[in-house]
Amino acid sequence: MRLAQRLLLGSLAIVGVLVMVVLNVIDSGLARRLDEQATDALRREGRLVAALWSSRANPDSLADAIGAATGRRITLIAPGGKVVGDSDFDGPTLEHLELHDTRPEVMAALATGEGVARRRGPSAGDEVLYVAVRARAGVARVSINVASLQAAIDRARRDVMVAGAIALAIALALAALFARSVSHPIVELRDVAATLASGDLSRRPRLTAPAEVGDLALAVHSLGEQLGARLTALQGEEALSTALFEALNEGAMAVSPRREVVRINDAGRRILGVRESVPFPIDFLSRDREFREAVDSALAGEARDATEITIGARTLALTALPMSGGGAVVAVYDLTGTRRLERVRSDFVANVSHELKTPLTVIGGFAETILDDDLPADKRRQFVGTILTNAARMQRLVDDLLDLSRIESGGWKPAPTTLDVEMLFADVAAGVREAAATKGIEIDTLIGDNASRASGDATAVRQIVMNLAENAVRYTHDGHVTLFSEAEEGGVWIGMRDTGIGIRAEHLSRIFERFYRVDAARSRELGGTGLGLAIVKHLAEAHGGRVRAESAVGKGTTVAVWLPL
Repeated sequence: MRLAQRLLLGSLAIVGVLVMVVLNVIDSGLARRLDEQATDALRREGRLVAALWSSRANPDSLADAIGAATGRRITLIAPGGKVVGDSDFDGPTLEHLELHDTRPEVMAALATGEGVARRRGPSAGDEVLYVAVRARAGVARVSINVASLQAAIDRARRDVMVAGAIALAIALALAALFARSVSHPIVELRDVAATLASGDLSRRPRLTAPAEVGDLALAVHSLGEQLGARLTALQGEEALSTALFEALNEGAMAVSPRREVVRINDAGRRILGVRESVPFPIDFLSRDREFREAVDSALAGEARDATEITIGARTLALTALPMSGGGAVVAVYDLTGTRRLERVRSDFVANVSHELKTPLTVIGGFAETILDDDLPADKRRQFVGTILTNAARMQRLVDDLLDLSRIESGGWKPAPTTLDVEMLFADVAAGVREAAATKGIEIDTLIGDNASRASGDATAVRQIVMNLAENAVRYTHDGHVTLFSEAEEGGVWIGMRDTGIGIRAEHLSRIFERFYRVDAARSRELGGTGLGLAIVKHLAEAHGGRVRAESAVGKGTTVAVWLPL
């Protein structure tokens, strides 16, 4: 069947289906909506009749008046079921009507206030819709013959059928014209496309076809123009793929079925130490046994996923996958830095566990001892003091860990402001003066020229100086602790100088590491957490500054932080 015929029949089928759908909607949806609207109207009218029906009004006259005004049958029913008013019956006929107390709508109205029922009427035999509403004097019922609703539906169905017949005739004429205007350009486009597919790029379609067919003709015309440009674009994409391949941090290489490396990026050359030009045999790659086995497995069609190997001083993640056409793709990722960080993390966890274990053990032991009822009061106070000391030590450790984590994670950013160094030193000195006085240590301040102002976060800089001062007091038996400031181009040095025990040279470069202690037992005895100087270093670096430390055993230590202006 030709395209024009298919378009014609399709158009007729669509219009026919639409007509059938509309008729179905009328038969179901319209009938339901008319029924709902009629029920709602009767319910409102029933409420109105119930409101107008009073004990002083004559029920039959009221029913006749409202029935004449609304065109409905109005029935007023006394509580015992007797009909006392009906717009369709008068006089003796009304007296002989049967009781209505068993009618469904009346029973529902008496029970719930309103009732709805449908049934055939006693006279004409047509289906009637009844709506009853409870009133003060009984039940008011309004009814309507359903035949009037069906007549409206029939009229709508006839109108749709007439409109459908007209639409079919119009669709037939339009479809014939449309099919003729579309089929001829499409046949031409078919011929042009076949010519382009055969390799002849010289033929082009006419561009006078209407609407979408014209767009299709334009697309086919552009196809011929772009085939040459596509070849150039593919070459550009190949260059881009090569650039991306070379930009990978992961080493990647392609191995041919002849066991030759036909492509390798710069990262792969750097990780594996390869300098040969491609193609070259895989023998020039690493001779590590696991590496060779993974490559051989991939060439044999078996994938090797994420195998961790060690080549020289490097730890590598090796992945080797077979290619569908033969050969293999090999990727290596340098895990050396990651594994080093994991070792640092493991050491950190071990240090934290050790630092918490000692005070927890002390607290547990003394707590069990306190449970002894025969323990003397002075011993009990002593043990409680020991428990409080170790609890405070753990609290300081946890607080320092939280501060360090917040700084390292980037969750804290300094808010620099201009600081008065003299006031800063006075505040810090007041905080450590009591502890210094118990050890006979004097706290001095020395502010250098052009070093009375500094720039930094007020809270952070105070924490830096306080940590330095507390360390100095902790490790100095007697003598002096001096808080000083010195100007340097672009910033100010703020630090402390003490006359304490000093630090040996081999330890000096590591004192800013977390949990590093020159004398671990002595540090714990003096209450240090091993994190104070690490916090100082991180806070200084967050300001863009740096730290320095100088010391001589038995002579004292100087630790300072440089803050940029």
